[in-house]
Amino acid sequence: MRLGLIASLLFLPAAIHAGAVDVRAVLKRSDEMRKEAAALVANRDLLPFWPSGDGPLVYRVNGESNGRRFMMVDLTSGAKSPAFDHPAFAKSLAAAAGKEVDPERLPIDAIDAGKDGVIFFSAFGKPWAYHRGEGRISPDDRAPADAKLMPPGSVMRGTRDTGMATRLTFRNETEGDVKIFWIDSSRRHHFSAKIAPKGEFTVQTYAGHAWLVTDAEEDEDLAGITAGEQSSIARVTGPVTGDARADASISPDGKWKASIRDHNLWIQPLGGGEAIALSTDGTEDSHYSAPLVWSPDSGKLIAFHTKRVDERKIHIVESSPPDQVQPKLKTINYAKPGDSIRQPKPKLFDIAARKEIATGGKLSENPWNISDLAWEDDSSAYSFIYNQRGHQVMRMVGIRADTGEEKTIFEDKSGTFIDYSQKFFLHRVAGSTELIWASERDGFNHLYLIDGKSGAAKPITQGRWNVRDVVEVDDAKRTLLIRIMGVEGQNPYHEHFARVNFDGTGFLRLTEGDGSHRISFSPDRKFYVDTWSRVDLPPVSELRRSEDGKLIAELERSDDSKLLATGWSRPERFVAKGRDGKTDIHGIIVRPCDFDPAKRYPVLEEIYAGPHDHFVPVEYAPWSYYQGMAELGFIVVKIDGMGTNWRGKEFHDVCWKNLSDGGFPDRIPWIKAAAAGRPWMDLTRVGINGGSAGGQNALSGLLHHGDFYKVGVADCGCHDNRMDKIWWNEAWMGWPVDESYARNSNVTHVAKLTGKLMLFVGELDTNVDPASTAQVVHALQKADKDFEFMPIMNAGHGSAETPYGRRIRAEFLVSNLIDPAPGS
Repeated sequence: MRLGLIASLLFLPAAIHAGAVDVRAVLKRSDEMRKEAAALVANRDLLPFWPSGDGPLVYRVNGESNGRRFMMVDLTSGAKSPAFDHPAFAKSLAAAAGKEVDPERLPIDAIDAGKDGVIFFSAFGKPWAYHRGEGRISPDDRAPADAKLMPPGSVMRGTRDTGMATRLTFRNETEGDVKIFWIDSSRRHHFSAKIAPKGEFTVQTYAGHAWLVTDAEEDEDLAGITAGEQSSIARVTGPVTGDARADASISPDGKWKASIRDHNLWIQPLGGGEAIALSTDGTEDSHYSAPLVWSPDSGKLIAFHTKRVDERKIHIVESSPPDQVQPKLKTINYAKPGDSIRQPKPKLFDIAARKEIATGGKLSENPWNISDLAWEDDSSAYSFIYNQRGHQVMRMVGIRADTGEEKTIFEDKSGTFIDYSQKFFLHRVAGSTELIWASERDGFNHLYLIDGKSGAAKPITQGRWNVRDVVEVDDAKRTLLIRIMGVEGQNPYHEHFARVNFDGTGFLRLTEGDGSHRISFSPDRKFYVDTWSRVDLPPVSELRRSEDGKLIAELERSDDSKLLATGWSRPERFVAKGRDGKTDIHGIIVRPCDFDPAKRYPVLEEIYAGPHDHFVPVEYAPWSYYQGMAELGFIVVKIDGMGTNWRGKEFHDVCWKNLSDGGFPDRIPWIKAAAAGRPWMDLTRVGINGGSAGGQNALSGLLHHGDFYKVGVADCGCHDNRMDKIWWNEAWMGWPVDESYARNSNVTHVAKLTGKLMLFVGELDTNVDPASTAQVVHALQKADKDFEFMPIMNAGHGSAETPYGRRIRAEFLVSNLIDPAPGS
């Protein structure tokens, strides 16, 4: 899009007619700019293509108007040059492929550059070879090997290894369309291509990466592929059956098959013979279940004993189904805080004696869950992780296989909560009895090396910063690659990468720039590209050496000068002290594109104070949700107050049984401090908007701080923590359910409402029970309070983000914070 057109969109004044904001026009303009803003940022979205051998790095970077440049970099010297003459390359590719090729948008999916001057690449779903010296492109006639197709279940654990760069060609030999997905290390599926019958698709990947083929509707998984080091072709002919993984029910010595029958544990000789019941106490209400875990010597077997519970169900009416006139009733399982849970517990059986070995169970008698069960290599014992309900104890329990004697190998305890859902990490070091465990025992999330025999723990990392997660573990070299937060001298939410030895020595930070970082390693792990940015700094990409983190070359520095020329401004970072007068509270300030410092603007806080994370953006974005709200005529602020995550245990613990706090004693002083030096922030007109946990926060702000927040919108809020999903609420409010749940409920405090309130709910919300909002409505009606209620039909969670919801919410905020009231 031409700069002049975008500029005209941005400079369209918000006040379309006297005394009112044309909300529809502003929302339309914001949507257009959201789609086009990135095109005004040059040198962005760098994508590296690592060589499979000793060749150079090639990378693709997006330029203005979404044009693409391909650059080549010598990995030793850092010398850069265009990978090829783009117009000449486009002409050669067009001739070879018989297709039109735009030199500004070369359709290259993968590149592998060699030292011999030949660049292998894929385009239009086919492999090609570019001979640089001749400027000639020809089909890549290197015969790929046939990839081994496996049952889909074999790749469902996702990518576990990353080896050399390679190419994988999928050929659809079925009679229908198929879809291709890459499965990352977190088991997330990333759509890559849809292939018609007899069609092909080639992708650059890396040895060890996991791929999945499904049918066109994604109803059936057809095959799994793990990429090899050599280029290969996956010929998809239909579903691949059989179990490529070892059958967990079969003993390691191949003599027995275990199963659950009539609620009990049975074994049967694989060669034929009578089945043997190892348990007889299983019933429908108290039964045995998988997983079934054999000891390495096949002498012992573990099954889980589980009690049946009547899980709570919620009923949702779909008032306007698209396929019929009559409403539909939807019923889903939905456990809530305090409900009974199944609590599976491991039971140990002796195969030779044909009986259970009693294990006591005192160290794991009230589990939220039991996980990570593993046998010792010599079958002498096994261990598991016990997360006690209420999340104040996390314990590794060891069990002797001969006697069933139990012991605590290691444990964490907390008077508040253990943040198991966000910070739990366990790694059993191969070939030893050592463990690596993440703990906040010193007030920050760090890693510890634990002796699995004695339980002695030695810190691997320590300091007033946090390990965000463990990226890689190398047992052979005894090193860890970790992602960290809290680097001194920077925003504590910036993410950096570091390497450290198991014994805590050799700590090396691999990233330097003042921003939040993402890295991409070469397959041999000798080099990496570090891309970093801030909300107020466009991305910078650097090539670095893994051995010592040394900078080899700056590859690209994004340039948003043309975007700035339109009137858009980068978010402003601001820091003020929190409730204790000493803790830094971080946030951002977002201004509308037609900002005039001579005017006074109402302030809108976009709030989400869920304790599971932090929420103020730290990376650069050409356009954001917050910018879209600012365009309505607000100064938008986003703040992480106490009670949110990743600032240390003391900061986080503020949320404990205290979700109604929402960090407001930090947020309000922050906004006042920001306004003290910015006269264009009008604190007589402050609004608050949030969804889900943010919806709970938004209403809580109106109820408990109505002297400051005058207008609020709460979308699909979990207004009463007894009404919401069990795991999230017990994580921060604890178990059993006590008086703190009622004390923190918005329903309890509706009589305090003084400001203007709009409540949204999606009638099909399966995330937060819609009855949670309905109970607030009921309480408000009983209290004779004025408010607006907007149920969105056929909408799920986040109903205010539907097109209709966005407009109605915007009109409500504008009419109460910007436009004069009717008749005034």
